Amino acid sequence: MAKYTLKRLGMAIITLLLVACITFLLMNTIPGSPWLTEKTPSQATIDALNEKYGLNEPEIVQLGKYFKNLFKGDMGVSLKMQKNRPVVDIILEMFPVSAKIGAIALLWAVLVGVPLGCIAAYNRGKWVDSLLRIVGTIGISMPSFVVASLLLTGLGGSDDSIFPTIFKASLGAKAYILPCFALGLYPMCYISRQARSSMLDALGQDYIKTARAKGLKNSAVIFKHALRNALIPVITYLGPQIAFTLCGGFVVETVFSVPGLGRYFIQSIQNRDYPLIMGTTVFLAAFIIFMNFFVDILYVVVDPRIKLEKGGE
Repeated sequence: MAKYTLKRLGMAIITLLLVACITFLLMNTIPGSPWLTEKTPSQATIDALNEKYGLNEPEIVQLGKYFKNLFKGDMGVSLKMQKNRPVVDIILEMFPVSAKIGAIALLWAVLVGVPLGCIAAYNRGKWVDSLLRIVGTIGISMPSFVVASLLLTGLGGSDDSIFPTIFKASLGAKAYILPCFALGLYPMCYISRQARSSMLDALGQDYIKTARAKGLKNSAVIFKHALRNALIPVITYLGPQIAFTLCGGFVVETVFSVPGLGRYFIQSIQNRDYPLIMGTTVFLAAFIIFMNFFVDILYVVVDPRIKLEKGGE
């Protein structure tokens, strides 16, 4: 276990460094500058700003300084979005909003998707199975921005209605309904299909036949014996999906004007706020790596036959 953990930690650090390097290079390859707006300042002002924030130095020097500060927990300051405010403070302020919406979306996606997959597998070939497969296919094929836009135009209303068009935490639970539904629809449909496929595979195993031969009820066979092994592919999918969802559905947050990390990330790209782009990207990458490691640990809980030491080698 210790050997596996250290190995994964080393891989995580290397992955984060690569993500940061690629993001930095791509960010600086695109023509433009944070200071070029509708009212572009004079060249002398631009040179002074570049010197103040170190943007006049060679890219390799800038990257080296960024890594040096990053290891100290310093991600720099925002250049435009919240000028001179530390990026770490911005992330800590925006992430809880995205995390709350993402957690609610994932919760209903799992609580609905897994049972629907089991029901579809149990009724394989029947009209219930066909209906659920159609719903799942539609949900997977529709991009989140399409779902969000349809919900906004079809169900959205004023702040006093059940489904407000603009997110306001002060409105209470109803402010979360449309964003959470739009954000959780794709994971729910995907989890349902994964659960159905895994359940069908599990139901064909010998231990299930033995359980049936002992006279166990179908409900006990499905939910007590088959479901545990059928959840492994679902857990694999949930690892990175949790990270993406909790860090914010970029499009969903933009459509519903949610003041979360995802929307802020999009705005930072539009405004070329380099430190904020780097900070949110590194944060998201670190979160994904952590969730993947957490999923590996969770495998052992779901199926004790899985050994981390063998899996890590």
